[in-house]
Amino acid sequence: MTATTENTRTNLLGLSRDRMESFFLSIGEKKFRAAQVMKWIHHEGCDDFHAMTNLSKALRTKLTDVAEIRGPGVVYEGSSSDGTRKWVLEVEDGSYVETVLIPAEGGKRRTLCVSSQVGCSLDCSFCSTGKQGFQRNLTAAEIIGQVWVATRSAGPQRDTSNRAVTNVVMMGMGEPLMNYDNVVPAMKLMLDDDGYGLSKRRVTLSTSGVVPMIERLGDELDVSLAISLHAANDELRNELVPLNRKYNIDRLLEACRGYLGKCSDTRMITIEYTLIKGVNDQHEHAAQLASILEGLPCKINLIPFNPFPHSGYEKPSRNQVMRFQQWLYELGYTAPVRMTRGDDIDAACGQLVGRVKDRTRRHERYIQSIQIDAD
Repeated sequence: MTATTENTRTNLLGLSRDRMESFFLSIGEKKFRAAQVMKWIHHEGCDDFHAMTNLSKALRTKLTDVAEIRGPGVVYEGSSSDGTRKWVLEVEDGSYVETVLIPAEGGKRRTLCVSSQVGCSLDCSFCSTGKQGFQRNLTAAEIIGQVWVATRSAGPQRDTSNRAVTNVVMMGMGEPLMNYDNVVPAMKLMLDDDGYGLSKRRVTLSTSGVVPMIERLGDELDVSLAISLHAANDELRNELVPLNRKYNIDRLLEACRGYLGKCSDTRMITIEYTLIKGVNDQHEHAAQLASILEGLPCKINLIPFNPFPHSGYEKPSRNQVMRFQQWLYELGYTAPVRMTRGDDIDAACGQLVGRVKDRTRRHERYIQSIQIDAD
């Protein structure tokens, strides 16, 4: 870590334990200060060094000069009729990202869906986020800042039996493994007892299949892994998830087996499968899915497509969703249907958009294509 200059204060919010310890050593302090300050930031939601009463006055003054605790700004906070909460957050360049808190099990389980990029660098055809284009990767501070905002809204987190956030899923805007160097330190903070103290089984990273990064992740962390599969053959997946042209299904599932082999305990891969009317919801698709997953410890989450304007896709009927679920059951798989949550505040799967300064001009091209079709 480089020394802090007089014109640049280090934002401590996104520093994992090892980086926080390095920071304190760089300013001539002992490593144990890292744990003290981490608890103030992540347990107490504190962003004022002068309020950190177990630090000396001299250290508090020094920290004010060389460091800061700066989270994203809250632009909007809304609640759905089903209890889902969504925050629109402003990050450093003025762009917006969105994060969603989903309650379940009578409020005992509170899952935060966290974004990793401003927009998305991929262009999955059934996802409205991908149609907005891509601006940049989020920093570790901007990623963990979403957890910080959500937990701060409930007050200090001293009682671990009643956490404001019990689970985190890296399933918001962006492809987490395309922002590996910022996502991993943020997840380490989620797991650290002086951070958010979550179990590795309660932190899930969802990827469309960046195979080399899956292999690398297994060497550093063994959080839960979810795969956005959505198709059981390469021809269809190439259409739905363009990344498949680079890393096909066989390579992806092999990487999943390798990842499980590196986990310190018995684990399963979560397979995410968005059901789209007439596209991937027929019996032949269920049979193909069961076939390619044979031998892989996994569970399948079925997600009815959440429509957005001009997508060209439709949501299957409830009866068709239930038929697909039954076909998988008959083939030996349990496949719960993920309930649509927060759709009245545009917080459902595939609906997170934000305001993106689109360097790729993907959104502009998308709008032009809509206009051409309308003509």
